[in-house]
Amino acid sequence: MKKFQSIFPYNQKLVAEYPLMPESEIETMLDVSENAFYVWRDKTFQQKADVFTKLAQLLKEKKGMLAKLMTNEMGKLTKEAIAEIEKCATGCEYFAEHAEAFLKDETYQTNYKKSFVTFQPIGAVLAIMPWNFPFWQVFRFAAPTLMAGNVGILKHAPNVCGCALAIQQLFEEAGAEPGVFQTIIADVDVTEKILKHDIVQGVSLTGSERAGSSVAGIASKLIKKSVLELGGSDCFIVLADADIQKAAEVAVASRMQNAGQSCIAAKRFIIVKDVLEDFTEVVKNEINKLKQGDPFKEDTTMAPMARLDLAENLFKQMNASVAKGAEIIIGGEMVGSNYQPTLLKYVQQGMPAFDEETFGPLFCLIEVNNETEAINIANNSRYGLGGNLWTSDIDKGIALAKQINSGAVFINSMVKSEAVLPFGGVKKSGYGRELSNHGIKEFVNMKTITVL
Repeated sequence: MKKFQSIFPYNQKLVAEYPLMPESEIETMLDVSENAFYVWRDKTFQQKADVFTKLAQLLKEKKGMLAKLMTNEMGKLTKEAIAEIEKCATGCEYFAEHAEAFLKDETYQTNYKKSFVTFQPIGAVLAIMPWNFPFWQVFRFAAPTLMAGNVGILKHAPNVCGCALAIQQLFEEAGAEPGVFQTIIADVDVTEKILKHDIVQGVSLTGSERAGSSVAGIASKLIKKSVLELGGSDCFIVLADADIQKAAEVAVASRMQNAGQSCIAAKRFIIVKDVLEDFTEVVKNEINKLKQGDPFKEDTTMAPMARLDLAENLFKQMNASVAKGAEIIIGGEMVGSNYQPTLLKYVQQGMPAFDEETFGPLFCLIEVNNETEAINIANNSRYGLGGNLWTSDIDKGIALAKQINSGAVFINSMVKSEAVLPFGGVKKSGYGRELSNHGIKEFVNMKTITVL
């Protein structure tokens, strides 16, 4: 029987094995989802909110244990893992409080006596989630989608099965009926079979461009809704009038958090040449402060990458970029999954470090002459998830932010996903939105009702 393995990235030791579920078991689980939907959709918002409020409480109570599980499975620093669990709790509380208002009937003035749009759940939504934020990625999908009255089916990344099963257990402990949220341990070839089930009316995927294209193709063939978040190569623009010290400190934090394994981590640092030297010096100092080591140790500030193959791929991207003219200033070595924080300069179009998503601790400097050139280079990417812009002129910053082709731009701060703000991208970074009052409406039937 095939099994998925969780391997501690720091030393490659086996943590646990998880047998794949037989297709007959998955069929049964889908039937359970269908039965659960008809119960869950008819609950009041307050009844659903009670479950998510309890979920938030459980997440806070168990954050130490859950963080340990996360660190074991994908190598996240313990302090980052705890912060992720706390963020999940906040997300649960936010949608427990605001879902009813977000989904309130909308009245329109027409020639009818009454015209309104009501928002109703559609069924089960399949979530195909990645390993890099194994709890937050799931809860940012689940909190709005389930508070809207849908039920959830999770197909998580193979290396974080323990996290996936723990999330299902949390839902059950919080009082959700069996089938409201279920975790399926299955390979990618089972995805189409799950989507074919009548109760499954949509799919939300966070992952690679290739995976998104495949799943979106299946969903469209079946005429079912899909929302895709497919990563990015976010710009980090620093203009001559920026606070260079602060910009550089945030730049390193943005690039190196979670060992650089974040869709919205800044990846292309586009710096006006007048301040490039000063910016680079601060960046070098900040990178040199990082301490690589065991992610369970409190003094470690640089975790390993989540899997050996991921580190090897990043190493290839770096070397290919160097072969085309990039230069290593700091780092450039790896031992197992422990990838040394690396600073590259002279990065330009045509190099993997510019053209591709570099998912790891690789900091790439790009020199430009002025803000016009900075915006052009920022938009010269097939991705468009987020972006940073640093300037002391806020009006100019807002005007330039509107020219950046991405789902979000954060001026003078680091890009983050927050429950209150819509999250998603354009171009090859995907479509649709998660979170906020916009994300909660992705998987609902916006039904028009009129009375003559």
